[in-house]
Amino acid sequence: MSYSHSAVHHNNFGILRLVLASLVIISHSFELIDGNRIREPLTRIFGTLSVAELAVAGFFIVSGYLVTQSYVGSRSNLSYISKRLLRIYPAFIAASLFCILLVGPLAGANLAGLSITDWVRILIRMVTLQIPKLSNIFEGQPYPSLNGSMWTIAYEFRCYLVVMLLGTIGLIRRITIPSLAMLSWIGSVLTTPDWPRPGFEAAFGNLHETLRLTVFFMTGASFFLYRDRIVYRADYAVFAAVALAFSLFTDLTAGAGVAIFGSYLIFWFAFLPSTPRLNAVNSTTDISYGVYLYAWPVQMLAIRYFPAITPPALIVVAAASACALAFLSWMFVEHPALSLKSGHVPSARRPALARRRTVNSGD
Repeated sequence: MSYSHSAVHHNNFGILRLVLASLVIISHSFELIDGNRIREPLTRIFGTLSVAELAVAGFFIVSGYLVTQSYVGSRSNLSYISKRLLRIYPAFIAASLFCILLVGPLAGANLAGLSITDWVRILIRMVTLQIPKLSNIFEGQPYPSLNGSMWTIAYEFRCYLVVMLLGTIGLIRRITIPSLAMLSWIGSVLTTPDWPRPGFEAAFGNLHETLRLTVFFMTGASFFLYRDRIVYRADYAVFAAVALAFSLFTDLTAGAGVAIFGSYLIFWFAFLPSTPRLNAVNSTTDISYGVYLYAWPVQMLAIRYFPAITPPALIVVAAASACALAFLSWMFVEHPALSLKSGHVPSARRPALARRRTVNSGD
């Protein structure tokens, strides 16, 4: 059986995002205990990407598709950016405050010793979507960070701005976006994570990571632009899975393999027809963002207070705790914020098929 985006009226993006967030928990449970990737499941097999890196790539692929759809369906740049701000910032700020005010003292920080300047810096880091930072935390643990997962959020938001810029100048096209993905991949191959570009990093983050994550985001955007031409079939998905597995054996091919074959698998699953039970999971109460934001600090605290904890036990504790915190985040932060968009809470199911004058997906 084959199908395309246009033939499917529901999707599985809700459960897909939740699975991706859960994969990050699984991967980090090994790395945060060991301080390395010796026992990290995917790295042990292929020696390239970790499960968490694969999941983050998946998040950017999904985001590229849905955010481009959101832009095309928005009435104006103001409408588009307000939706993106309401989706990213409220939960991020709440999680940052949670890390500073609650996790910080439990991790060894002395909040009473913070100066006015320190609090201003904390505020600036929240506004610029940076990881919350305190001194003297998680001493003796391999990764003494309040929330090491948050680093990707600023990169994703910059991708949102790139979409708006490209749309404003009329470059959201079937030629431009895939070309940008290809150029970003070439750049990611030619650079390394430790390639310093101080001026660039101050505004855009690490150059290599910017290019690498842009590949995934723009590939997802490309799948949206070609949505009416891409056919999803089970046998194609099997081929994509095999090709993806082979691509993961080398650093040179891993990124491109995830972008191309991983994207096909993601959207093949997302648009599976006649899957009402899958459609329902995490669709109206979307806790995936919260799970991603709260899992790291929960894991770090569990390791601090129970140093003998094993990765499987940490996975269970972190997943249960992060889901509970994510549910509270959805109910009291994200849902109310999203309702400000247009008086109702939107979801990934809302089609965004209208065309803006700045968009020509037929090119």
